[in-house]
Parts: sequence; C-alpha cells; structure tokens
Amino acid sequence: MRLLLGVLLLVAAVAVAQERSPVAPGAQLEKVSGEFKFTEGPTTDADGDVYFTDQPNDRIMKWSVDGKITTFLQPCGRSNGLCFDPQGQLWACADEKNELWRIDVATKKIEAVLKEREGKLFNGPNDVWCRPQGGLYFTDPCYKRPYWKHRDPQRQLPEIVYFLSAAGKLSVADADFKQPNGLVGTPDGKTLYVADIGGKKTYAYDIQPDGALTNRRLFY
Repeated sequence: MRLLLGVLLLVAAVAVAQERSPVAPGAQLEKVSGEFKFTEGPTTDADGDVYFTDQPNDRIMKWSVDGKITTFLQPCGRSNGLCFDPQGQLWACADEKNELWRIDVATKKIEAVLKEREGKLFNGPNDVWCRPQGGLYFTDPCYKRPYWKHRDPQRQLPEIVYFLSAAGKLSVADADFKQPNGLVGTPDGKTLYVADIGGKKTYAYDIQPDGALTNRRLFY
C-alpha cells in the first residue's frame, strides 16, 4: 500500500510538472548557430522574432520566425540585456559607456535615455524588463570591462535595481543586493523576479500600480 501510494504521488508530481512546463510537448533541443562568443539578453518582438546580444562582438542579433539569423545592429554599445516595451521599442543595457538605450527598430535610431545618476556614471546596466503597464526595471551591477576607456573601473554607485517610470522618473526599486544581475516579470506585470548573483539567491516581489516593489521573498 505504501509503495502504491508513493508511485501515485510520483505520477501526480510528474503530471503537474508536465502541465506547468513552458516546453511544448515533443519539442527537441536544436543548435541554431555557433558563430557567437558570448550570448545574452534574449527578447521577442510582437511577431515572435528573437533579438539577442553577442557582447564580445558588440552586436545585436535577430533570429526571425523564418529561421534566418542576421545582425540587427553593430556596433551596439556593448549591449547586454534587451527588452521590448509595449510600444515595440527595443531597450538595451549599453555597457560600453554605462548607459540605458531606447532603439527605434524601424529606423535603428538610438536614444541614450539614462547616462548617470546624481552626477555619477552607472556601474553598467546589465538587464532590463519592461512591464506591460509602462515603465521598466533594470539592474546595475559592476563588472569591470577591459574596454572601459572613459572611466575608472571601480564601482561608481551601489549595485541595485532601479525603476524608470513611463514619465521618465528614476527611482531605487530595491538596494538590498550583493550583485543583482538578471530580472524578469510575469506577463500580467504583477510579479518581478530578480537574481542576486552575488548572494546566490533569486527574489520575487509584488509590483504595485506605481511600480513600487513590495512583499520581497526568497524564490530560490
């Protein structure tokens, strides 16, 4: 009886895991290309095209739904994390000069939206997520780059998470990290996940209508 109960629990657990899996049934892992040095920041546009960065080669790539891989932008400010906003504009963490960019995909026009805070350069915006209600979050850890020519390689500001409102107001979303890195929110814009690579932990937050983060909790 105990063995049967254990088997039934295992079957139930597998069924739940399969139901929640983001991988389509029968999907197979496939190598798309090996032409890159270090890939980062995958994001998709409204058509399903995937954009990602190849930071050492200073380029943003596009993998279209027809299976073709092309260079979207090179040079690209050593961009790292990417994310499309609800208006279809591409945001990029341009690490070369520690900036946050907004790129018009149709014209490839670049706007450096953020360059500094309180007269100090950002450490190096790393990852960005645009929430569907407007505004965005980005992490600002310090990874010393060999290509930095414009600044001292030491940290300029605390390594934290910022929120940039739709109106362009910058605020600190949370400062309690050793070294924040990747972040992503849920499609409904209600929950944010942030990886603290320095602390080897990932946290979850409830997102308030004004963009404030509450109910910080350990996710993993």
